Amino acid sequence: MEQLFTHIENNYARFSKGQKRIADYITDHYDKAAFMTAAKLGQKTGVSESTVVRFAAQLGFSKYAKLQKELQNIVRTNLTASQRMAVTNDRLDGKDIITNTLQRDIEMIKSTMETVSHEDFSQAVEAIKSAKRIYIIGVRSSAALASFLAFYFNMVFEDVKLVSPSGSSEILESIYHIDKEDVCIAISFPRYSNRTVSAVRFIANRGAKIISITDNELAPSARYADYKLLARSDMASFGDSLVAPLSLINALIVASTYGMNESAQQNFKELEQMWKEFKVYDGDENNGG
Repeated sequence: MEQLFTHIENNYARFSKGQKRIADYITDHYDKAAFMTAAKLGQKTGVSESTVVRFAAQLGFSKYAKLQKELQNIVRTNLTASQRMAVTNDRLDGKDIITNTLQRDIEMIKSTMETVSHEDFSQAVEAIKSAKRIYIIGVRSSAALASFLAFYFNMVFEDVKLVSPSGSSEILESIYHIDKEDVCIAISFPRYSNRTVSAVRFIANRGAKIISITDNELAPSARYADYKLLARSDMASFGDSLVAPLSLINALIVASTYGMNESAQQNFKELEQMWKEFKVYDGDENNGG
């Protein structure tokens, strides 16, 4: 946030009169500008759409959409929950909410599919398969994603540890024994949790491989990662839509368990028998359990 606004301030004297109006509006109302098209922002500031595009180029962005994305990242990481809700209410005013929300989720998955690093993904899968222990960290909104991943990994890998305690000290105690033979999957999305960042920093010092599942390369946990799996998320009212990250995690589960050996297959047979015996799923009482 500071970098962008400092950049605007440093270039202010070079701006045309129209560009200065855009700069003033963005500085004072970046939460609203973040979700305006170039045409809408131009209309709001009394300039042409082409002036808005030139303004973005003056700041070093190849196109206006890049500047818009930067502003949206600022909104997602800096606004309070009540401010985010107010922005979303303004953005969705008069729109079909279910259609708009589902369409945005589709766009996030498509964008993730186009930009995720296949090399990092493949290397992350190999790191998971060869690890002695797998640590999975996710707190607050990311806890649900971490729990989902751990649920399935626990079925096929021998030593999976879901790290989601309530306090920073408890997290550090949970990962105290991690070493260079282990791998940590850190899941973190805006607003980023300091507990995850502290844990990842500690793990990096221990030499364990770190797989960061987050939304951009500048995210705090990504700075320490060996492999970065970036999934797009979008602001949905006071929280974020995590549909694309969940889809990426699904792909990680499939790839990490693809071609499992006979031992893993036997594990599943034993699990199925146990589930039937204890009637874990609806209908088991009718299937000889």
